[in-house]
Parts: sequence; structure tokens; C-alpha cells
Amino acid sequence: MALVTTPAIVLSALRYGETSKIVRVATRECGVQSAIAKGALRPKSRFGAALQVLSEGQAHYLTKVHRELHLLTAFDLRALHVALAADLGRYATASALAEIMLRFAAPDPHPESYDRFRDALHALETAPAPSLDALGVREIWGLVGALGFAPSLDACVRDGTLLPPGALPFSTREGGALCRACSVEHGATQLPAGARADLGALLNPEAALPVLDERHAAAHRRLLARYVRYHLGEGAELPALEFWLRRPWVAP
Repeated sequence: MALVTTPAIVLSALRYGETSKIVRVATRECGVQSAIAKGALRPKSRFGAALQVLSEGQAHYLTKVHRELHLLTAFDLRALHVALAADLGRYATASALAEIMLRFAAPDPHPESYDRFRDALHALETAPAPSLDALGVREIWGLVGALGFAPSLDACVRDGTLLPPGALPFSTREGGALCRACSVEHGATQLPAGARADLGALLNPEAALPVLDERHAAAHRRLLARYVRYHLGEGAELPALEFWLRRPWVAP
């Protein structure tokens, strides 16, 4: 067995037997991995309360060749992200991010997606309430992009034609904007100039967050959810993403 030590975030935790847990963790060095934490449910467990979903820390686990379930020996807690649990909107967004990592990140090193996920949790925890709607959309788009599925807005995704400013055809299926000729051939919906500008700002972490009223925020959530389902979902159920999309905690 080889010992691996890496920054990690707990994505899911399931009871196993009377005293143990099986956890799925996003790791910076090895991608998404599964491990059994033996004795984690005992009153005096060395893991304590560290193995909560979205807990961030340093994972230590033993690997064995040709085994997908590793042995978690320790988890040095760094952050519980309690502010996320105190606000349902923040927690719903964080859960959607965790679901995307759990379902679509590979069991291979990919520091960019881990860092994007970690930074998103910290941003959601500290952001002022009025910015949460737009920030949530930005962080999910950011993780989608880090996983290699960012949409194109400046050039046609079919033939590379540079696109002029203003309204443009956008195809979820094709993965972004289309030129006029390709949109006729492959089909697309029209993205108004304002929506394009807002989407561009949401895709750019250096840009100021756009101010979205509820109608426009809902439209951006729907677009993002369709995009995730098509390019990453492959028919899988995504309950956390659906919960985030529906926002049942907000009175109609």
C-alpha cells in the first residue's frame, strides 16, 4: 500500500456497517476518489466531525493497486464551511457544485477544477446576500469551464468565425455561439445583446458581476442547467442542480 496525502473536500458520505463511512472526496492531487473511513461513527473516532459533506481538509489515505476503494487513515480538518449550512441558497449552490464534481470530475489529477471548486465554496460563504444569485451562476459556469466544457461567445463553435458585438445565435447542443450561416444549418436560439453581455461577465471571473433581476437570473439558471445536462449529464439524474434551479426556498 502507498500513502497519499492531499488537500481534499468531502463530496458525499455514506454509512457503512455499524461504525464506518464511505466517502467520496475531491482531491487536488488525484481527482475524485473513494475511501472507507473505518470507525468514523464511533463516539471517540479519530475523525470526529470532520467527514461532513463540504468539509475541507488534508486527506491521508492508503491505496492498493487495482482497488477503487482506498483506506482513509486521517482527515485533518481545515474548514467546515458552516456559513453555507446556515443559508439554504448558499448551501443549494454549493451542493450543485459538489454534485458536478462528484459526477463529472475524473479520478485523475486536475488541480484546476479542485481549486475552482474550493475557491467557489469560500466565495459563496462570504458573499453579500444581494450578489448570491449572480455569483452562484458564475461559480457553476466556472467549474463547468474548469472541467473543459466552457461555452464560446466570441467565435462560432462550428467554423471559428469571429462574431460581431450584439445579439447572437446560441446553441446549447453545439456548445456556444454560432455564426449566422451555421445557425441556419444547425439551429439555435437568439441571445439578446444584453443577455450576451451578462453571460460574458458571468463567464469572466475578473469582470464585475452583472446585476440580474429575478426574471433574467432565472433565464441564466435555466440556460446553465440545460447546458450542464446536455454536455455533462448524459442522462444522469442531477437532484442538487434541479433543486438549485427550482429555488423552492424562495416564495413565489
